[in-house]
Amino acid sequence: MIIPYTLSRTEKAVMNQRSPESDGSVLEIATLGGGCFWCTEAVFTELKGVEKVESGYSGGKVANPSYEEVCTGKTGHAEAVQVTFDPEVISYEDLLRIFFSVHDPTTLNRQGADVGTQYRSVIFYHNEMQSETANHILKEINDSEMWGNPVVTEISPFKAFYKAEDYHQNYFAQNPRQPYCQAVIAPKVSKFRKHYFDRLKK
Repeated sequence: MIIPYTLSRTEKAVMNQRSPESDGSVLEIATLGGGCFWCTEAVFTELKGVEKVESGYSGGKVANPSYEEVCTGKTGHAEAVQVTFDPEVISYEDLLRIFFSVHDPTTLNRQGADVGTQYRSVIFYHNEMQSETANHILKEINDSEMWGNPVVTEISPFKAFYKAEDYHQNYFAQNPRQPYCQAVIAPKVSKFRKHYFDRLKK
């Protein structure tokens, strides 16, 4: 059952923006959780057609949660990224295929050493078309057996996105020498760049 969703004032503004990469196409929004948002943001920021990536929290029951509150796992939020993209340059389908390839969608409530519901694999759909697409791509990934185990990614209606604290934004680029960045994010980004070289911004 599709839960009706009304665009927020912010989303309406985004939808009315025009992309400089194409001939006046209207931008769209994808909201995705793939474990630590530092990792997810670092990957999607580099894709052609992606205009903006913000790290934040979605899927919980508390308004405007802090990072410390989300880390307890008690707010119900997932660390997520809000991706503003140009569908004429990169489709929602391809965004999801890349999403499924850059994190492990078969481990419930964890990514590597990051454990808890805040690190769950989740797609928050903004409309019925995104819901149908997400379910189709999830089936595609399962049928391909690319991960060897069943995908446990949650597909849920988008309700709210709360932007994370400023120091979380563009974290990998701002903190390349931080131990977590060197040990976890850098290898993931390096692998991503090699695999999707032709999809990267110049």
